[in-house]
Amino acid sequence: MRDPAELYELNSDVDAAGLVMLVVLDGFVDAGSAGRQAADTLFDHSTAEEVATFDVDRLVDYRSRRPTMTFVENTWTEYSAPTLGLYLLRDAEETPFLVLYGMEPDREWEAFVAAVRELIERLSVSLTIGVHGIPMAVPHTRPATATAHATRSELISGHVSWIGRVRVPGSAASLLEYRLGEAGHDFIGYAVHVPSYLSQAEYPRAAITGLEYVADTTGLVLPTEALEEAARNTDTEIEEQVAASEEVQRVVSNLEQQYDDYMSAREATEDSGALLSGDESALPSAEELGAELERYLADREGNGEG
Repeated sequence: MRDPAELYELNSDVDAAGLVMLVVLDGFVDAGSAGRQAADTLFDHSTAEEVATFDVDRLVDYRSRRPTMTFVENTWTEYSAPTLGLYLLRDAEETPFLVLYGMEPDREWEAFVAAVRELIERLSVSLTIGVHGIPMAVPHTRPATATAHATRSELISGHVSWIGRVRVPGSAASLLEYRLGEAGHDFIGYAVHVPSYLSQAEYPRAAITGLEYVADTTGLVLPTEALEEAARNTDTEIEEQVAASEEVQRVVSNLEQQYDDYMSAREATEDSGALLSGDESALPSAEELGAELERYLADREGNGEG
């Protein structure tokens, strides 16, 4: 493997010792655009300092995800080049943190992961956190939940597992978490559960949940006001669409019953002090989860987002 430093250019050698790094890579599974909306909100509320930029020419398959160009009358006037970089931002209390944001690499995953690991070690990052959305058989009428995962079980000791064993297509962010764990670095991921019937649309509630998990984990004060307003508008639109279809109403009602049964069983288990996480029969099976993910990916490819 070539020198990982060849894959990025360090623009600002910041003092990041002890800082956390949020990872949001656009291009694979992000149901409800949860991760992207969360990242965009952070950039909208902070002046970002570019710490490092990656060589996207080596990482992106342009024929798979073609960048947008603008043509006016008789000439090309604009090219929206893909980007992937590491940025320094600050929260509402001026606490600094890092965000790795941009297009998910299509190729050279191992080289990319090695480069990110080198940056983490070079800048002395203390914790890496990933956020994205996954399609799940849950209703929009209940509080948003998430599957937490980490390189060490101690990092997520307060979270109950929602999913057993399941095989899914890999991603650059997942490989990054895996390799960082092998190297002894801490990584926590939050896969926010997005109602499967809303997975292709922007779902601000999922982005809010993702930011809340990050804030609870890190102590950062992160902005959610704009997302709250967008969520209220989205909630109204969803309710109008549900009210207009008896079939959708039945689907939502069944999901509500399934969700409530599971949560009741889980609460009863916790009250009894048992080690089990509730009635898993109320949850979708690994095969159902895999099928849901396959449908989601197929829809993305059909929309030209694959």
